[in-house]
Amino acid sequence: MDVNLSSDRITEGPNGEPYNPGAGGWPTIRYFNQDTGIAGGEYVKKTERSMCDELGNDEMMFAYVEEYGDAYIITCDALANGNDGCDEREIGYIQKIKSKSVEEQKSELQRLEKMQGNSMKPDLLVWVEKRKKILKQLVAVGGSASGGEL
Repeated sequence: MDVNLSSDRITEGPNGEPYNPGAGGWPTIRYFNQDTGIAGGEYVKKTERSMCDELGNDEMMFAYVEEYGDAYIITCDALANGNDGCDEREIGYIQKIKSKSVEEQKSELQRLEKMQGNSMKPDLLVWVEKRKKILKQLVAVGGSASGGEL
């Protein structure tokens, strides 16, 4: 949703409590769901880049939607023959990680989830997110891609 706070000012929540959704400056990116209610939740930047540049990157925007929307957007299908939508680096990673046990894959996924932080360069953050997506797909089906070998 897009709200122009200069013309559509929102100053109080549903119970009359004070509310100032644009207090963080422009652009203010918020997400809304049953847990956050009308106040919404605040997007936390992942890099040192400006928010426009950070979320202007398709991979970063996909990661934002997945993280805050509790959604999962598959751009690289690690389970398909030919690995639909995967680049060469992802295909190499799939081949390598498939040789590991499910427990090793789960451990790698946990390691990647812990290493994310604000100090990461944007390209490294994108690569971490891509590997997490691959691992989540493989772990969900027991560690190996269905439909044969790569």
